[in-house]
Amino acid sequence: MSARELLARELTVARERTLHLVAFDDAELHRQYDPLMSPLVWDLAHIGQQEEFWLLRGGDPDRPGMLPRAVEGLYDAFVHTRASRVDLPLLPPTDARAYCGTVRARTLDALDALPEDAFATSDSMTDPAFTYALVISHENQHDETMLAALNLRSGPPILGLGAPLPAGRADAAGTSVPVPGGSFVLGVDAVTEPHSLDNERPAHVVDVPGFRIGRVPVTNAEWRQFIDDGGYREPRWWSPAGWAHRQDANLTAPLFWNTADGTRTRFGHVENVPGDEPVQHVGFYEAEAYAAWAGARLPTEVEWEKAAAWDPVLGARRRFPWGASEPTAALANLGGDALRPAPVGAYPAGASAYGAEQMLGDVWEWTSSPLRPWPDFSPMIYDRYSQPFFEGVGSGEYRVLRGGAWSVGAGIVRPSFRNWDHPIRRQIFSGVRLAWDI
Repeated sequence: MSARELLARELTVARERTLHLVAFDDAELHRQYDPLMSPLVWDLAHIGQQEEFWLLRGGDPDRPGMLPRAVEGLYDAFVHTRASRVDLPLLPPTDARAYCGTVRARTLDALDALPEDAFATSDSMTDPAFTYALVISHENQHDETMLAALNLRSGPPILGLGAPLPAGRADAAGTSVPVPGGSFVLGVDAVTEPHSLDNERPAHVVDVPGFRIGRVPVTNAEWRQFIDDGGYREPRWWSPAGWAHRQDANLTAPLFWNTADGTRTRFGHVENVPGDEPVQHVGFYEAEAYAAWAGARLPTEVEWEKAAAWDPVLGARRRFPWGASEPTAALANLGGDALRPAPVGAYPAGASAYGAEQMLGDVWEWTSSPLRPWPDFSPMIYDRYSQPFFEGVGSGEYRVLRGGAWSVGAGIVRPSFRNWDHPIRRQIFSGVRLAWDI
């Protein structure tokens, strides 16, 4: 498949997913399920506006667009907070869908018109394929955000229970694998990963002391033991900031859990908490406390990436934990169809060279690392993607999550991908993998 055909396919896959997530009546799309999240109709038009801005207007703010300036400004995420977007005079859903459809048709025409040599460059500042990939990544990330919003929604379910998943292995939980000390290549570059984002670059060699890492993420059953042992009541397991937040927010269990009857609410469906699934909807402070209770710690993001991507036999990175082949349903739980994590041990064929499983998909995994640039960092064409969030630039409190979740588009995730959020956030599909010093 040519680069042009691949981009066209990924654009189509993302759009089909977007339209599925907004296939509701106008009143539903205008609802704000939680102040943390935008109304779905905002995300829909924002997706189209960003696609038009980058692919049809070349990122030029002075170049007239299809929307009046005042309307376009409603979709600036840096100007309007999520909590405020419900009160904006947003495009009606019919108009938003029509706008996105018109933008997409022109986008595909522009892609078809690109000369073949346009795909030969690996410079993210001039490579049109990179800009298309950036737009694809942006739409997929908003699709995940919309899933998080729909999970916060109250009322009867409007999504089903999700696609079936493979069975797990009972012997996978609670085990770990060693990662010997030594150097490895952290990060990627434009040649090996032309669609990687600025904070993943450049590739550089780092030395990492030996450690152990969980074979699989922490499960719901293991987290229940933490609850039953009084983990949420014992300040000794928590950092001072974490304990203060636990008290202020009255945290007693992962978000959406009802510990009284052992159930959870997932997209409006009340169901028993499955013990063999990775725990999700826990914040960084909770993850940190659980790790201390378990006699472990959270991995650094550097440790995480080595365990996921490095092949010590070849002395080289693998493109994915399992090797070079693209993600499939036999290797990882990605794409959003399942609407939940798979049981631990469900993807032995997706193991890394060190034997760590499910490092891509299922749940985002908190690390102990704040978001910092790699040495010789250079911003990409959208310089507000990473820079405002680096430690010491903005609030400095963001923590990095790795690995993607079941909700992430399969075409945008890789071991070098870095996500970040505030340590108190729990609406995201976040979980925990433990680490230990050697």
